[in-house]
Amino acid sequence: MSRTATRVPNPGWTDPDCPVARTLDLVGDRWSLLVVRDAMDGARSFTEFQRRTGIARNILTDRLRKLVAHGLLAQQPAPSGRRQEYVLTEAGRDLFPVVLTLRQWGERHAFDPGETHSVLVDEHGTPVPEFAPTSADGTLLDSGTTHVRKTR
Repeated sequence: MSRTATRVPNPGWTDPDCPVARTLDLVGDRWSLLVVRDAMDGARSFTEFQRRTGIARNILTDRLRKLVAHGLLAQQPAPSGRRQEYVLTEAGRDLFPVVLTLRQWGERHAFDPGETHSVLVDEHGTPVPEFAPTSADGTLLDSGTTHVRKTR
């Protein structure tokens, strides 16, 4: 887990040695990632998350509790002081490249040509460039140019 994530008891890892599997165990269901996506888009309250996603209240309660427990969201008093709001932690913000990559994959593969969809833009209104992993020398990386090495 990241330095800022809260350590919680082992939730029964699917594959304890694999970072991909552990990440999916924490945020791999669609509701958790949609809550993180909406938090990145400025949602803060239970009501906002529910309105934006259409998620059932009991499921949203469970996902918010899980995201807080694993250190991806934190609760803090809302400006009004009457309620709590949810904010991304450093670990939650670190999911931005993951959400960006999923978004861009969806733009390429989940829509028919010409079908209307949202586009992520920067603060100037310019579409965010395609995210592409590169090696230290700038060479594009893919599954054919990388491999997994166990640490220990």
